[in-house]
Amino acid sequence: MSISLEEVRHTAKLARLELSEEEMVALQGELNALLGLFSELEAMDLADMEAQSHALSLQNVWSEDIPAAPLERSEALRNSALARAGLFVVPTIIED
Repeated sequence: MSISLEEVRHTAKLARLELSEEEMVALQGELNALLGLFSELEAMDLADMEAQSHALSLQNVWSEDIPAAPLERSEALRNSALARAGLFVVPTIIED
């Protein structure tokens, strides 16, 4: 399967890209090369491959969740720009 120049023009128009004729021809070549790579991937026999959720083996690096004594309210509010009645005061973002 290959992409025609007319399909590149149509896609560029839909994407509102202003491309010169040379850029469209170059893009057509790049897209066709990409489709060729996809065809090679499709042709590969992956029946014996085990499914994986990620390309790299990752593990959780979080620390243990160990309960500790909570902060006192005054200590939590100490660096607050504005506090009133023991609460953080923040700018209103929802108007009536």
